Amino acid sequence: MTRIVCVLRSGGEYGTQHVQWLARQVDMLQCLSDVPVPGVPHIPLQHDWPGWWAKLELFRPDLPGDLLYLDLDTVVLGDLGPLIDATGGKTTMLSDFYKPDLPASGLMYIAQRDKAAVWNEWIRGPQHHMRRCRTPRRWGDQGFLASVLRPQRWQDIAPGRVVSYKAHCRSGLPATADVVCFHGTPRPWAAKADWIPPC
Repeated sequence: MTRIVCVLRSGGEYGTQHVQWLARQVDMLQCLSDVPVPGVPHIPLQHDWPGWWAKLELFRPDLPGDLLYLDLDTVVLGDLGPLIDATGGKTTMLSDFYKPDLPASGLMYIAQRDKAAVWNEWIRGPQHHMRRCRTPRRWGDQGFLASVLRPQRWQDIAPGRVVSYKAHCRSGLPATADVVCFHGTPRPWAAKADWIPPC
């Protein structure tokens, strides 16, 4: 069974209330975090990697099984089971909604068989990778992941079902959408639409 997870590194823009907001949309959500989240099963982060780099703990060897990861600013509109099935058990990432040749990590299916390669490369030099992944072509955690993995893309395996608020929803919610990704501003709790749950 696929575990559905999010990650919270406290002290930044996001707080426990955003994890709780996502958990109201997603049954059985678990959170990797450096603080407990009331009402949400908590998996303690083991490292002090800042910001989005905390996502690399998803590849830890003590987290067995396949994972479906969601960013905290994600709106889930229905059952995630069909999306999980669409992966065929293969690691899956987003294509950047504006630059499709670049990866994005806001929604990821992480297959167990791919975790060790990512973890082994990352843990050899986290500080090195954080310094290296600061260019437009290799940016942040998603740039690092794409340098190790060759994931399939959600837009290829589930066309129209994973969409961007900014790119696809300004004139209304697409009828086929199962997941709406928010990237940058506005965050979902600042956007005005009747399909966005209140935070």
